[in-house]
Order: sequence, then structure tokens, then C-alpha cells
Amino acid sequence: MAITTQQFNINKQEDIKESLSETLASCQLIFAFGNRYFLEDNAIVQKLQEICSDAHFISCSTSGQIAGTNVSDEGLILTGISFEHTELVSQKINISEVKNSYKAGLALSQQLPAEQLKHVLLFSDGHHVNGDKLVEGFNKNLPSGVTITGGLAGDDARFEKTLLGLNQLPDTGNIIAVGLYGDHLQIASSHGAGFDTFGPRRSVTKSKDNKLYQLDNKDALDLYKNYLGDLADDLPGSALFFPLALTTNDGKSQLVRTILSVDESTKSMTFAGDIPEGSTVQLMRCNPDHLVDGVYDAANKCLEGIPAPQLALLISCVGRKIVLDQRIEEETEAIQDTFGDIPTLGFYSYGEICPVNFNNQFAQLHNQTMTITTFAEL
Repeated sequence: MAITTQQFNINKQEDIKESLSETLASCQLIFAFGNRYFLEDNAIVQKLQEICSDAHFISCSTSGQIAGTNVSDEGLILTGISFEHTELVSQKINISEVKNSYKAGLALSQQLPAEQLKHVLLFSDGHHVNGDKLVEGFNKNLPSGVTITGGLAGDDARFEKTLLGLNQLPDTGNIIAVGLYGDHLQIASSHGAGFDTFGPRRSVTKSKDNKLYQLDNKDALDLYKNYLGDLADDLPGSALFFPLALTTNDGKSQLVRTILSVDESTKSMTFAGDIPEGSTVQLMRCNPDHLVDGVYDAANKCLEGIPAPQLALLISCVGRKIVLDQRIEEETEAIQDTFGDIPTLGFYSYGEICPVNFNNQFAQLHNQTMTITTFAEL
């Protein structure tokens, strides 16, 4: 496996052909993670795609790009990967082509051949797609032993629109799946949060999809505000520091859920993932040291699956980036401390996709986590 990374902060398309490395242009799989404004320059992206025409070329807007331990907000980072023994199949669908996000996941999964499929990298629009329903639909037809990781595209903290492209100019509403095939590839994945729970566990007594109305038969927003005190005046921004821990109906999984908005008229809160009725939630609070500890825990779990990883894909949440602020690179430094000097790439997202643990094949949508996928070829 060979990995090449190159960063662009240029704004003139004629500079690209001269500066783009030939090694990167010849790679099998190329990720272009970048600021949405950069990706909206069609001339630049089109030129990159022309040069890298033999690759599976994926462009994705982000809330920050990761290369090594560096986290950047501007420009574009290209990372090319060449596998020795692994074959790739990539497919795209737009949410406008299907009835809903669940149908999109179902349809996209059916476009990937099942034979010798080892892993799926799944990337989605972060504005028009329900990530929970997308992953649920994709899981439906997943062959035994195949795992999914990925994330939802970002747009800094603007939340205006996100862009994704597969061998074409990036656009809104796109969902992309890359299937990795063969017996030589090893995959491990994990996720880390690090928020601390506090207060009583409460039952979700009224909700619809990602909108929460009542906890223990009381208005959810009023209960939430009681815990925030003076910080309630800063909603929804202050909610990034106080997400909810969601325990699923079967009691087997705990997920972090981020609040996107509040509605005073209905006393409800809208989250970045679904809040099913019958589940239980508990308030969480931010401790920056513990957030970084959560990354160390996730990285060490990946080492249990692959003791000598050759590449790490990191997808973390824009909420963590805002909360950690000037300490944000402590997340990526924790990865390097654990794995050593291996290539790392990734981005800050509007939602992270990863299995809950090694014992569960099926992926879930996560919020305010750092997800790690490690790769090695035998």
C-alpha cells in the first residue's frame, strides 16, 4: 500500500498541473477533502479530475481537513492511495433520485457486488440526508462480515450546504460508496467520545425521527434548560458542550447525539441523529482532557484488530472541533502517539459512521465522536 498527500491553497487552475505530483495523480483512490468555497471553484476541481482521470476521485466538503497531525480549514488536501492486492468499486446516488434516505442506502448497497467485499467507505451529503436512515438502509443487505465506516460532509460551522462528488463536479445531495475487495486487506475501526454523563437517565416518551418532544412525559426543552441554567440563553450554540447519551431500545448500544436546533413553540429539540421513542437518554458535559482520552481509547481498540496499521482514516465531528478549539490537534496527536508515524487523513464532519464495537458488524451514525478506521494489506 502506498499513500501520497498534497495540500493546495492555490486559487489559479493553471498552477495545478505544474504542482500536482505525478505519484498522486496515478493513485488508485484519491480523496479531495476541502473547504466548501474551494470546491465550488468548478475550474479547479475539473482540472484535478482531468489529471487524475484513472482514479476513483472523491471530493468532499468539510469542517476542517486532517493530514498527519495537522488540522486545516482552508484550501484542499489531496490524499492518494494505491493498493497492491485490493480492488475497488465506487458508486454514487443522489437523494433526489429516491424517496428517502433509507431507500438511498438500500439502493446504493445493491450497486456494490457482494462477492469478496471486505469493507465499504460511505460518504454522504450532510444537509439533505438523514444519516441514521441512510446507514440503516445500507446495513439491510450488507453481506456477513462486511463493515462500513465513513461520514457526512461538512461546511465549517456555517451549516449552509455540503458538497460531494465522484469523478464529477461535487454537488449537494450526493451519497458515495466505495467497496474494497479482496482477502489481503485488513480493517479495524473504533470510535471515541469522552464526554461525561451526569444527571438521571430519562425515557424518551415522545419523538419523531430526530426531533425530541418529551422525556418522562415532560417537555424535553424545559428539562434541558433546567440543567443548563444561565447557559440556556446561548442555545443552540451552548448545546455543543452538553450533548445527550442515547441508549438504544435493546440496551446494547450507547450513542452521542448533538442538538442542532430548538423550537420554543413546541418545546422540542432537533438532533443530528434519530432519538427513538422508548430509548433512554442522559445529559453529557464536556471535559477537553476526557475528549482526548476518548481518542486514545479508540486508537488502542483499533490496535487490537490491526497491531501494525499502515493507514488511518480519521473522521471527527465539527462539534468536537468547536469545543476543543485551540486544542483540536491534540486529537490527531493522540493518533500519532498510538500508531506511530503512519499516514493519516480525514476530515471534520456533520456525522460519523462506524460500528459501535468489534462485536457488532453493523454501523451506526455517531455525533461528537472521533471515528478511526485503520488499514493494512498483507
